[in-house]
Amino acid sequence: MKKKFYPDYLIEILFFAILTFEVILILAFVFPPLIGREIDFLAAYQPRPEWYYLWLFWVLRFFSTDTVFIGGLLLPLGIIAFLIFIPWLEKKIGWSLTALIGLVFFLLFIIATIIEAIQ
Repeated sequence: MKKKFYPDYLIEILFFAILTFEVILILAFVFPPLIGREIDFLAAYQPRPEWYYLWLFWVLRFFSTDTVFIGGLLLPLGIIAFLIFIPWLEKKIGWSLTALIGLVFFLLFIIATIIEAIQ
């Protein structure tokens, strides 16, 4: 006798799908995953950005609330604009000065990230 997909194979597939789901649920409840550090809900909240934003977090300390627009938006946009216009700047002001400015930005990123990560 030949089996048909519906209802014979469909019932078998659903049975094993539900069985697999139940086994996964049982294993998840018996062996719960360890998810990082414990949270202390009584401690004061200290927001910390990811490592690649630590430099900006450090730079923002030097700007008051009135001028935070400069440090939070104009400075990063200026750095991005510099990186975009490197090919044209290299022709206008020369390779050595362009490399020096890029090195200063890179060192600002590295040093500010390290300083903020240590604190």
